[in-house]
Amino acid sequence: QVQLVESGGGLVQAGGSLRLSCAASGRTVSGYYMAWFRQAPGKEREFVAAISATYGSVNYASYADSVKGRFTISRDNAKNTVDLQMNSLKPEDTAVFYCAAGGPTYSRDYATRVNENEYVYWGQGTQVTVSS
Repeated sequence: QVQLVESGGGLVQAGGSLRLSCAASGRTVSGYYMAWFRQAPGKEREFVAAISATYGSVNYASYADSVKGRFTISRDNAKNTVDLQMNSLKPEDTAVFYCAAGGPTYSRDYATRVNENEYVYWGQGTQVTVSS
């Protein structure tokens, strides 16, 4: 079992930055693929960013078009964490952000997964509110 706890959410003005962090426990997650999803009020949960498992210090990331160039996902396998750096925030980024993990993977599986159905473990979410 993997437990995920998000932190770093809050209120920020448009154009500002926030850094979300997801701390994993229960297992070492370097061999797990991970992602951030978000859910805005009245909307379905949507993919934000994903990062592959790490093999040989290599991993890959993918992003939703709406955040590409503004958000950066990264992982620190020594700390068992995955972060989401969010810059140039917009009011439409307001949502509850969820960390998710799936796996473990085997061999050199560098795929990033954007479908939430592929994720087994979820955090409880952290609120991000961007004011205009």
